[in-house]
Amino acid sequence: MAVSVVMPALEMAQETGKLLAWRKKEGDKVTKGEPLLEIETDKVVLEVEAPADGILAAVTSFEGAQVPVGQTIAWIVAPGEQPPASASTSAPTARAVTEAPRSTAAPPADGPKISPKARRLAKELGVDLSRVHGTGPDDVITGEDVQRVAVSSQPALSTIARLMAERTTQSWTTTPHFFLVREINATGLVAAHEQLGAEVTYTDLLVALVARVLAKHPKMNASWTGDAIHLNPDVNIGIAIAVKDGVVGAVIPNAGAQGLGNIAQRRRDLTDRARAGHLHPPDVIGATFTISNLGMFNIDAFSAIITPPQSAVLAVGRIADRVVAVDGQPGIRPMMTITLSSDHRVVDGAQAAAFLNDLAGALEAPQTWLG
Repeated sequence: MAVSVVMPALEMAQETGKLLAWRKKEGDKVTKGEPLLEIETDKVVLEVEAPADGILAAVTSFEGAQVPVGQTIAWIVAPGEQPPASASTSAPTARAVTEAPRSTAAPPADGPKISPKARRLAKELGVDLSRVHGTGPDDVITGEDVQRVAVSSQPALSTIARLMAERTTQSWTTTPHFFLVREINATGLVAAHEQLGAEVTYTDLLVALVARVLAKHPKMNASWTGDAIHLNPDVNIGIAIAVKDGVVGAVIPNAGAQGLGNIAQRRRDLTDRARAGHLHPPDVIGATFTISNLGMFNIDAFSAIITPPQSAVLAVGRIADRVVAVDGQPGIRPMMTITLSSDHRVVDGAQAAAFLNDLAGALEAPQTWLG
């Protein structure tokens, strides 16, 4: 039975996605779960997996096309099976429209060989392909060759950096942010981290504790839908991951119900795949609250911008020894600054303060919350 390949929707406000590259060509055999195509949305660049085993057929959208979410762009059929009639009749028109520009841009027969990825990257990075020397098999110009020239010449805005700039600008100009700051005595957090060992990071502890406190404060886990507040039934924690030229937000679903071991394993997997450019749509969908931890970069404190439709983001600074008052006398304690950014359409100052107060208690006595 034929299975459609559609442009996925990653968030409520998304209307289209850009098809960057097919990993398979029409007529190729595909296996369910293997990377099938690469897309760009207003969140990030992602791999999309094949939804079924079979043969790729009736491809109607090609590299560079902006495709409405939910639209069928190809079919996966069994050997000898024909795609639905509607797909076969519409495919030639789509091919003519999308492939014509590519054929006019094709190099002459005696010109350099250029991989599709290299051609796409050259367009995005503004690289003149006549300046690129191919290092691939038979001197084909690869994506790495294009990136090498881009770095050695003039700075260029990468796809991830551009998307991040667009998203943060939109959020900052449309979301009424307000900020609350709290100093935390991290003695208990440091002790818990040392007890658990290197496999569990401070970020893992933050995810687990924030998720548990959010269960007591559903407004902080809510979303703004444009004209109303939506209370999310699950606590899905987004973590900001630094990648080359930008930051991507990956999701640990149902974090409040997961143990630290599962959270740590999920975080490691997401981090590795984010930095390798191998995130999939489920990895970035559905975050209800985000944590941005810059402690490992020796940042004391900062304010983060909310990722719509979420209502809040927690910015976490480093743990550092400071002189503080202890029973009326100066003492040295490991201290940490956390800053909560909230959407004033969803929560007010008192609600955000109550959440931050409970979170401070959880961070100062983590074992009480983790069990």
